[in-house]
Amino acid sequence: MTADINGPAGPSAPLSPVVDAEEARRLRRQKTERIARWALPVVMMALTIWLWDRIVVWNEIPHYILPSPARVWASLTGDWAMLVEAAQLTGRITLLALLVAVIGGAGLAILFNQSKMVELSFYPYAVILQVTPVVAIAPLIFIYVESKTVGMLLCAWIVAFFPVLSSTTLGLNSVDHNLRDLFRIYGASRWQRLYMLQLPSALPYFLGGLKIAGGLSLIGAVVAELVAGTGGVGAGLAFRIQEAGYRLNIARMFAALAMVAAMGVFIFAALSLLSHMLLRKWHESALKREN
Repeated sequence: MTADINGPAGPSAPLSPVVDAEEARRLRRQKTERIARWALPVVMMALTIWLWDRIVVWNEIPHYILPSPARVWASLTGDWAMLVEAAQLTGRITLLALLVAVIGGAGLAILFNQSKMVELSFYPYAVILQVTPVVAIAPLIFIYVESKTVGMLLCAWIVAFFPVLSSTTLGLNSVDHNLRDLFRIYGASRWQRLYMLQLPSALPYFLGGLKIAGGLSLIGAVVAELVAGTGGVGAGLAFRIQEAGYRLNIARMFAALAMVAAMGVFIFAALSLLSHMLLRKWHESALKREN
């Protein structure tokens, strides 16, 4: 019996070579995935740009139809000051619309959760507002709203509002019923249940909706600029895209589109980082990502 306890199979025995090899493979796989997460998109982008350039050269496509990547880069650097100024207007409308959507959507979701009658009264209209294309609503908004800036803000808010509302409402209603019963047994008030149970449980849902709303607010801002024609109140990126198209300056159009795409990627990355920072110590999705 003593030999069995203290022998090679005992608790103090070293790990077998098979376990060591498996651990080494796991570490190599994790390292490869970390490198591939950044390297593969860069390689694909480089291949796409190279193929784009070759297509233009091989087919001798005029620059006013499809400019080469070098011509787009020259336009981006040459018109940098103008494009950055336009991006500031678009970005300001986007962030303001997202902020108002977060405040209004999350606040209304809490109100829906606390009053079923309020939810039954107003939720269908929120759905109608979401499914109606903003391109169809925008002309009416600019008829009744004197300020074009406020009109663009309303258009962007309409697009970004519903994802925050619906995801937060779902999160507040998805609390574990066992935990809800436990709070009720211990005599917790409605506001204690909301603050200590429902809001933390709804946080992952809210952050998921926020990432969707971030991109939609940018889309709403661009669409609003296209409908409004922002030349009189400051030219945003959408106006610069339209202007470049009218002048057949396709290189500048591509440069402005690249800035819109970069803004969208930045917003998504920033909101993803915020979500990770808030969830990384306790939520399963973030814990899996760390492991």
